Amino acid sequence: MSLRGSREVKDTYQLIRLTGLLDAFSEPAFKKVIGKCVEDGPTNVILDLSTIDFVDSSGLGVLVQMAKKTQTLSGTLQIITNARVTQTVKLVRLDQFLSLQTSIDEALAKLDQTKKS
Repeated sequence: MSLRGSREVKDTYQLIRLTGLLDAFSEPAFKKVIGKCVEDGPTNVILDLSTIDFVDSSGLGVLVQMAKKTQTLSGTLQIITNARVTQTVKLVRLDQFLSLQTSIDEALAKLDQTKKS
């Protein structure tokens, strides 16, 4: 199964939901499409990976690149994860860098908190 997704644009953020595999095979297309979404704005991005089946080092690399890109554009990247994604992120010690959330509500609360800071 490859990577599939949808995008929902709101006033201050965009919600991107993905399902499938975030791996070396899907990474180039993911990087291109998500990069364009970030550039098109809004630059606050909630990336829902709660239904992702697998993420490898290529997938983690592109998540780091997207986090840096949103920061460069004065935005944020909130990542909604599942147990498998969280475990992979923590394994490589990126949990302090990537903003991991357990739900859309939690990501929105974090976004509101960031705007007030």
